[in-house]
Amino acid sequence: MPKKQYWSFIKDPLYGYIHITDFERELIDTRVVQRLRRIKQLAGAEYVYPGANHTRFEHSIGVMYLAGVLAESLPVELSDDEICMVKIAGLLHDVGHGPFSHLFESISTKYLGKTHESFTQWLIRETEIADILSNGGFSPQEISDLAVGKYERKGKRFLGQIISSAIDVDKMDFVPRDSYHTGAGYGNVDVFRLIYTMDVLDNNLAVDMTAISALETFILARVESFRSIYFHKVARAAQIMIALAMERAKEDYPILVGFKSPDEFLELDDYSVWAMLKSSKKSEEILRKLERRDLLKVAYSKTFYVKDQFIQNLFINETIRRNLENEIAETAGVDYEDVIIDVPTVPSVPYGHSLGIEPMEIPVFSRGLGGEKIPEKLSEVSNVITALKGFMNIIRIYTWKDLREKVAAAAEKIFGDDQKTK
Repeated sequence: MPKKQYWSFIKDPLYGYIHITDFERELIDTRVVQRLRRIKQLAGAEYVYPGANHTRFEHSIGVMYLAGVLAESLPVELSDDEICMVKIAGLLHDVGHGPFSHLFESISTKYLGKTHESFTQWLIRETEIADILSNGGFSPQEISDLAVGKYERKGKRFLGQIISSAIDVDKMDFVPRDSYHTGAGYGNVDVFRLIYTMDVLDNNLAVDMTAISALETFILARVESFRSIYFHKVARAAQIMIALAMERAKEDYPILVGFKSPDEFLELDDYSVWAMLKSSKKSEEILRKLERRDLLKVAYSKTFYVKDQFIQNLFINETIRRNLENEIAETAGVDYEDVIIDVPTVPSVPYGHSLGIEPMEIPVFSRGLGGEKIPEKLSEVSNVITALKGFMNIIRIYTWKDLREKVAAAAEKIFGDDQKTK
């Protein structure tokens, strides 16, 4: 088993000096992990926030660090190997991200039926990572499950929740980190207050009521980050264009959806794929527009606060969206390719699989006079959480600048209550 022998440290802008063990360094120095230096965390957001050029690499280092802090601070009996295992899973949890992070999932889910979690498990089990883990006494299968939220060891389910849950170290890192690099200012969350008050309740991670204000701030930060960073109208315009370019270039570069081996997948990063897109006749024009920041424009946007079956279907069914795009294009007298409906549930929206701002189910507890843990219901102890309970769906329709008025008029006929964005 690997010993807790420190090699050196990495200076992180959020946490200061992070100590790295020899075993962790061996994993960090693999091609699989080093590739993350060439995968932006928020591809497209740099067109709004010039500082948003951070990568999956520093995020992964941060998640590894927080995973270790949380595992070591939990008031339960964990071995050094279990703590090491959680840290490793944190380090490797994002190795399966494709070029431009979540944007690649818009084609990988469509043509391969796979998400970045699928690729993460594949790389952990089928590359040099597996050999390093096995030599260190760890199971690549077990680490791969832990890294993507599929860990279910009896009596230790909470270990998997450290990496993947409603309040995991992944979110604890990317919310403040994305806020820091964008300058958006929504990530001033005291994550260490949350970490140091967490405990295990019925085999699940839970937060002590004494940290309720930090938890409220964390949830609010996620909501505001989604609206102001991850689903910012200009950032999404750039992201849609990159996704469109990959879609169009796949015929010239079949490797985008036809890689057969981990080596072929690892060839794909932001740099290599940008070069492919620029050299493809089918996507070249989009790349030229991106280079001039000549982006798609919002012709119509609307936020829905009530549930409606048609809108629900629009959000979850790609075929319905495509049919509606065609209807808007026909009404506007433009090419169907020039109308794009964007909703928060498409695969390329970072961290967005829900339809709104329903609070996450997070176990919380108080302590009795004898120190016993008493389960509480979050929505009953926090007015902030109660206020957040609601329903919110955002729909935007994009087109090119010279077609904006036509598309806006056509969209208004269908959706009504025009909310054009200038």
